[in-house]
Amino acid sequence: MLAVTPWRGARARTAVDVTGGAVVRRGDDRLARRLSLTDAVVMGLGAMIGAGIFAAPGPAAAAAGSWLMAGLGLASLVAYANATSSAQLAARYPESGGSYVYARERLGSYWGFLAGWSFIVGKTASLAAMALTFGSYAAEGLARPLGIAAVAGLTTVNYLGVEKTARLTRLLVTLVVAVLVLVVAAVVLGGAADVDNLTTDLPGGPWGALCSAGLLFFAFAGYARIATLGEEVVDPETTIPRAIPLALGITVVVYAVVLIAALLAVGPDMLAGASAPLADAVAASGWSSLAPVVRIGGAAAAGGVLLSLLAGVSRTALAMARRRELPRYLDAVHARHRTPHRAEVTAAGIVCAVVLVADLRDAIGFSSFAILTYYGLANAAAWTLGPGERSWPRWLAGLGVALCALLALTLPTRAVIGGLVLLAAGTVGWLATRRQRLDRGP
Repeated sequence: MLAVTPWRGARARTAVDVTGGAVVRRGDDRLARRLSLTDAVVMGLGAMIGAGIFAAPGPAAAAAGSWLMAGLGLASLVAYANATSSAQLAARYPESGGSYVYARERLGSYWGFLAGWSFIVGKTASLAAMALTFGSYAAEGLARPLGIAAVAGLTTVNYLGVEKTARLTRLLVTLVVAVLVLVVAAVVLGGAADVDNLTTDLPGGPWGALCSAGLLFFAFAGYARIATLGEEVVDPETTIPRAIPLALGITVVVYAVVLIAALLAVGPDMLAGASAPLADAVAASGWSSLAPVVRIGGAAAAGGVLLSLLAGVSRTALAMARRRELPRYLDAVHARHRTPHRAEVTAAGIVCAVVLVADLRDAIGFSSFAILTYYGLANAAAWTLGPGERSWPRWLAGLGVALCALLALTLPTRAVIGGLVLLAAGTVGWLATRRQRLDRGP
């Protein structure tokens, strides 16, 4: 006769033969620690470099005009506060789930659920936006079918193991950075750069600059991928606090250089209306023959974000399923590849369905609202850390909470209302199943 010992978090399930006294381990439900510091930084870069540069400048420029860089600066400040909170919490709780785990441990089970739910619904919107971006840069008229094909192919890579995900991400990040260097060089050498392009009035006033910061924050949220992969990072207590700020710092520098070049080349008005803004900036600089190369870079960047986002969503879904806040079917780790294969495939299927009906700009706004909620809870969790548990000052976590709330409320009204409706729906579901979870025990 076999009995299974209770378990929590990422501990292995153990089957015990109570008749003969022998202990037999029936596999291990833990993910394998295979990611080095370099791998973790690259995963963060893969999630960030691409989303902001190739997708967010359009709606952000429409809101802020030539004050786009002010929006970038504010988004960077919010991202830094969030990154420091995530880094010190990830060092203390190095398991899959990211802020879902942190909020649950520091604030309570409901707040943990709300963080996890915000992450999953927000990143599902991000995945749809990145799939559409991939399709738009690859072949604009085939954006939806190509986006779905990209999701399917990259899910297969994730399914086969996190080390394969890291290798492909490294290749994509290298390609994207090379293309961005080409964009900047084309603008500088092409002679189209003009400081007069920076004199456009602020379309929406100061509120427009705040709105652009909220939209550009969509680009920075990828550093959470490092934290959500905490169960697969080697020496997470040291690696994660180093990897998150490093990846964020590199990304901020890259964004600033490329966005300034794009603004100088075509101005905020053209950026606001462009479906492929960097390709348009290169073409306006007299290097139209390089536009196809930029489109390839845009597709590669979106692919890198898709790859790492799919990994992050599936790990958070696994963590929530372990605690029975999502269907237990998702609580499975592949015996050979050590990946949450059911969560991977389920997430990919949902994203493909969303891609069929999603609008890129609405997806970016909705994603920003949900992810700002997620990081607001991460900052609130970091606020509760004691003096011996923190590596950054407590006030920085408080600033993160306030700025996340401010930027969330400045987003387009449809994004705010849609986000609140989905958070409320998740809360109703959590309350409806709470008694059932309590009755079943840990």
